[in-house]
Amino acid sequence: MDLSNFRAEYLRDTLHRRDLENSPFQQFDKWFHQTLKSGIAEPNAMSVATATPQGVPSLRTVLLKYYDEKGFVFFTNYTSRKACEIAQNPEVCLLLPWVTLERQVIIYGRAEKVTRTETLKYFLTRPRESQLGAWVSHQSSVISTRKLLMMKLQELKRKFAYGEVPLPDFWGGYRVVPHHMEFWQGGPGRVHDRFLYSLQTDGSWSIERLQP
Repeated sequence: MDLSNFRAEYLRDTLHRRDLENSPFQQFDKWFHQTLKSGIAEPNAMSVATATPQGVPSLRTVLLKYYDEKGFVFFTNYTSRKACEIAQNPEVCLLLPWVTLERQVIIYGRAEKVTRTETLKYFLTRPRESQLGAWVSHQSSVISTRKLLMMKLQELKRKFAYGEVPLPDFWGGYRVVPHHMEFWQGGPGRVHDRFLYSLQTDGSWSIERLQP
């Protein structure tokens, strides 16, 4: 199928150096709140790219659960493919594609596990079905049929029928601590606006415009 005619002009906005906050976290917060106001679906959906020590990449979409000047946090099964790759190579890349706004944010950083206290605090906010879902899956492992998952789910519902669902020891969060962050705004004729924040040795951030 030829998709060469699938194109659209990006005319919503422009991005100038004078528009940027000095901190990439403040700039992210600014754009994220604008994204929330836009009403787009799943504004916190982001792709997480990991790679093996040999450089073989893999990619999946997760949900950003909170962020601050320490980094960007998501939760997962610690036996999953992404977790196994992070254990060997903690350098990861995050992408938040706000296509409707003709924007994207790319975050390059190192992933580190959050504390069990942080994980428990978040786990307790999850709906009960999602708490059970964390228990039911050996994420990324092969299974012959969905029926086995549903049978295990029913078993867990009976097991934890009375009282709270405990936090699995194989489940938790990662914080991606950035060393580079790129803010991308689509432009007409594919002349996009791109600005890269780079962490300096003194803890400050430099800002450079990149060619599209």
